[in-house]
Amino acid sequence: MNNETPDPVKDEQMINAAFRHLLDTYLASNHRKKVEVITKAFNFAKKAHSGVRRLSGEPYIMHPIAVAQIVCEEIGLGSTSICAALLHDVEEDTDYTNEDIANLFGPKVANIVEGLTKISGGIFGERASLQAETFKKLLLTMSDDIRVILIKIADRLHNMRTLSSMLPSKQYKIAGETLYIYAPLADRLGLNKIKNELEDLSFHYEHPQEYEEIKAKLAGTQAERQTIFDEFTAPIRQELDKTKLKYHILARVKTPYSIWQKMQNKHITFEEIYDILAIRIVFEPSSPEEEVNECFNIYVALCRIYKPQPDRLRDWISHPKANGYQALHVTLMSNRGEWIEVQIRSKRMDDIDEQGVAAHWKYKSPGTDYSDDELSKWLHTIKEILDDPQPDTLDFLDTIKLNLFANEILIFTPKGEIKTMPAGSTALDFAFSIHSFLGSHCIGAKVNHKLVPLSHKLQSGDQVEILTSRSQHVQPDWIQYANTAKAKSKIRALLRRDEREKRAQGEEILRHFLQEKEIEMSSAVVDKLCRFHEIPSRDGLLLAIGEKSITLTDADAAFIQGRQKKVSSWKKFIPFIGNKTKETDDTDIKKMFVEGIDRKKTFILNEDSIKLCKIADCCHPIPGDDAMGYIDPSNEFIIHRRDCPIAEKLKSNYGNRVVAVEWQMHHINVYPATIYVKGIDVQGILMAISEVIYKKLDLDIKSLNVTTDAGIFESKITINLHDTVDVKNICSALLGIKGIVKAVRIN
Repeated sequence: MNNETPDPVKDEQMINAAFRHLLDTYLASNHRKKVEVITKAFNFAKKAHSGVRRLSGEPYIMHPIAVAQIVCEEIGLGSTSICAALLHDVEEDTDYTNEDIANLFGPKVANIVEGLTKISGGIFGERASLQAETFKKLLLTMSDDIRVILIKIADRLHNMRTLSSMLPSKQYKIAGETLYIYAPLADRLGLNKIKNELEDLSFHYEHPQEYEEIKAKLAGTQAERQTIFDEFTAPIRQELDKTKLKYHILARVKTPYSIWQKMQNKHITFEEIYDILAIRIVFEPSSPEEEVNECFNIYVALCRIYKPQPDRLRDWISHPKANGYQALHVTLMSNRGEWIEVQIRSKRMDDIDEQGVAAHWKYKSPGTDYSDDELSKWLHTIKEILDDPQPDTLDFLDTIKLNLFANEILIFTPKGEIKTMPAGSTALDFAFSIHSFLGSHCIGAKVNHKLVPLSHKLQSGDQVEILTSRSQHVQPDWIQYANTAKAKSKIRALLRRDEREKRAQGEEILRHFLQEKEIEMSSAVVDKLCRFHEIPSRDGLLLAIGEKSITLTDADAAFIQGRQKKVSSWKKFIPFIGNKTKETDDTDIKKMFVEGIDRKKTFILNEDSIKLCKIADCCHPIPGDDAMGYIDPSNEFIIHRRDCPIAEKLKSNYGNRVVAVEWQMHHINVYPATIYVKGIDVQGILMAISEVIYKKLDLDIKSLNVTTDAGIFESKITINLHDTVDVKNICSALLGIKGIVKAVRIN
């Protein structure tokens, strides 16, 4: 937080300079020059936010100006969007209403601002988070005007660029929400540059140490990459100069986040990633009609210079991605013996990759009907999902997120028609994509004329025929076979209908049981039974009774009447009491220090009280991991790794329940961690590993699994250790053993 005394003169100069820059950017664009209305919106917003400052200390109006600058310069939108960006916080943070904005700036601007305004109503009911409600409102408005979500992404980008002024718990919430929802949204809308920046900024705040390490390694290898780039592109330039095309060649370097993701997913080091560098060729076609031909002409020219990898040709020109992305990708063998990917694209294709749907509009011909394009189809699918109300926030966001990924496969119907499906789609997904009735009565499919089950994953180019039966009905396990948003939402809707009937049966069984035991039915009685059976909700209890998975007995009646107590599963022990944190926040929850863990349970210290908490079973964090705390609906405090998939969902859905935590590194308790080891299978290698762990590091091996194949061995060793420092020491020591080439911690 900036504690300097505000200087009105400097503030005014800074505000006017930022707005002048915005106008200059707008005047340099191809949009109609509506400077007057933009200036009017600026003056209105400036007056509305007068005297208000951001956490960073700058005048609040600097935020709407910055969002408008992103909207204009980086997304390429026009005056309506710029005005909406300047006014996007007026309705939420001031006394002005949407009616005021409509009267001054017209219904289009007012509707966009309304879509961008956070809501406090209950779309999902009490179980929902404000974040999910806000997101649903955005999507509802987006289906009518895509500019709503484009401006929201610009708003999120500027918030991420200025996130350093926030407290850690807020940083985790906002960064997690950005990675989980906004980066995939930007990707789905073709905003590749913004998507990359959102991911990198989130990575920077969630894992600052890893981010800085990768940035330093990228900087340290820059000179080597430049040499490779110059050597590789020199003969390409000579060949392309003969074509008389206007072109330029760029080096595309993987982002820190994408590098880190690959390191995590493949359990490899930075040095083992061989596709950090790629080459991009962008050219001006001699005419629009020759654009595709000239792409392939460049491809042929490249193959005369370098040998291509046969199975690495990606033709996104003939079959564009659903976000409009078009390019030709080819992987070539360099003279250094390294595979290098080359992306070939026209200036139009490059603009669409950088600015997404905004650039897509720019290149559309007047009078062309685009109601059938991929973006329209995607928005229609989003609308279908929104029309089916989801009672559970996590289900809703998961369903939407499933539909954001841009990786696609092409599937043929029996009549030869092409349907675009997300990668990983199953036969069941395809059935629901054709029609809900077809999906709900699907019994199997024929893929390339061969019979397959519903769970069969489809490959690009498959021809699929769906087999149905009127006696077939949706089954609960179908949700495991579905990977698309539409299929999952339809299956859940049909299952909920069945569940309502079973809950009604369960309520009738419970009522009859209580009458027999002469107990009056009330919400307190139902709550007691929920606690007794460890079921979190009333609906869950009634469903379990209706499904006969719970049978009511005398023990239930005894617990209700207080004649029997439930044995607590908590393990009692004395916590280590450390220093309290001096961190302050505007919420009730302050930063907490994690104390005295015994693998499953822990005590932590709050400002004024000691609170019992758990270590999450999904990711098993250990001291030193980037971690966060989450207070669940039953008021238990659970520690997750910040990169845990469950934690990502929690940050995106229940950010107000996320708490910053800091480990107290006492080096007393031990935790299980699994180390993956790979190397050459030589005699005595296991003994050498055991000696390093037992004798050199004095740690206990909990389990050891070894497989060998053709002289190579792989091993997963679970070790009881103290913290991440032990992990680094173990991996370093193991790599010192002759024959071992890899030693990394895995989940």
